[in-house]
Amino acid sequence: MATLRITRAVNLLHRQFSGFNLGPIQRMSHLHTTRAIGTVFRIDRPAQFVSLNNLRDNKGSRKTKKRVGRGHGSGHGKTCGRGQKGQKSRSGNSKPGPGFEGGQTPLMRVFPKRGFKNAHARDLQPLNLDKIQHWINTGRLDASKPITLKSIYDANLVKFKDGVSLLGRGSGYLQVPITIEVTRASKEAIKRVEELGGRVVCVYHNKLALRALLKPEKFAILPKSAMPMTAKMRRMYEDKERRG
Repeated sequence: MATLRITRAVNLLHRQFSGFNLGPIQRMSHLHTTRAIGTVFRIDRPAQFVSLNNLRDNKGSRKTKKRVGRGHGSGHGKTCGRGQKGQKSRSGNSKPGPGFEGGQTPLMRVFPKRGFKNAHARDLQPLNLDKIQHWINTGRLDASKPITLKSIYDANLVKFKDGVSLLGRGSGYLQVPITIEVTRASKEAIKRVEELGGRVVCVYHNKLALRALLKPEKFAILPKSAMPMTAKMRRMYEDKERRG
């Protein structure tokens, strides 16, 4: 009985959907079952098939454009929903510019900025001679070896971003000769180090070279040292008085 119903349903589909691929449905006519079943399946025929002349967006997917100034009966005529007078009723962009405070003096004019931020400035961390002597006395620095920026970084002497500037505060505390490489050095610091038989060398490092010096394990091939970018910096690092 069930097999007969399936066969009749397949034949009905053949008549209604002639020309469609009904291979899977045809194979259902060979199914057998041991119990009687009611409606095996139901396929509703579409109201119309999709074609080029009935392609359109779903209903409600596109909002109708608001048409203003088309008569009083539309609800958006004459003043077009803007009301009578005022800032928001004017033509053009009714919103004020950034910083406008309703006629009150804006904050940018009450507290104006002064000066500028130099994008090419280098943030050099000051390092004084008395601190170097203290690190040597406590065994955190080895005075018998050249003190480089890598030594300063490893000993946590100072934390720096672009380099270190050697200054002469506490020059009387320095008692041992040292060989030190820094970014810049003051005349007082150079004089005291050389009085004790030491040596000061000012070395230029760009950001890449400084990172390679401090963390060489991050590089498979160490980059070459770059020249100073500006003519003023080149003259400074070539000046013997500044120990470039």
